[in-house]
Amino acid sequence: MYQHIVLAADGSANALRAAKEAVKIARLSANTVVNIVYVASFDNARAEHLHSASSESLLLERRRKVATVEQLLKEHHISYKVTILKGEPAPKIIQYANDNQVDLVIIGSRGLNGLQEMVLGSVSHKVMKRVNCPALIVK
Repeated sequence: MYQHIVLAADGSANALRAAKEAVKIARLSANTVVNIVYVASFDNARAEHLHSASSESLLLERRRKVATVEQLLKEHHISYKVTILKGEPAPKIIQYANDNQVDLVIIGSRGLNGLQEMVLGSVSHKVMKRVNCPALIVK
């Protein structure tokens, strides 16, 4: 089954729904590791740096955004790790998944309608089109 799952998380309700699906899949194999990937986008990173007292508080704030997902994985005894990346979310998730021999990427959908997705391009849509492994988008 899937040994290495990347779960993209940003602190949203969609990310939590994606985490619940990750739990279902990860429970199928005792050897599965879920890697929670949080990407601090350039726009958010600038604001976070201005408002943080130190680099430690900045890291704690970013970890807080994935704390609910971490708690869910802990409750279900799922092995996991957290990776925090900086940059644009879609390209960073794609690069991470393609560079680390990931078996499955799970990501929440923003729920955009077709026109908005075509014009703007959602993170989940970009990830799904460009990763070299299966991808699951959770609504």
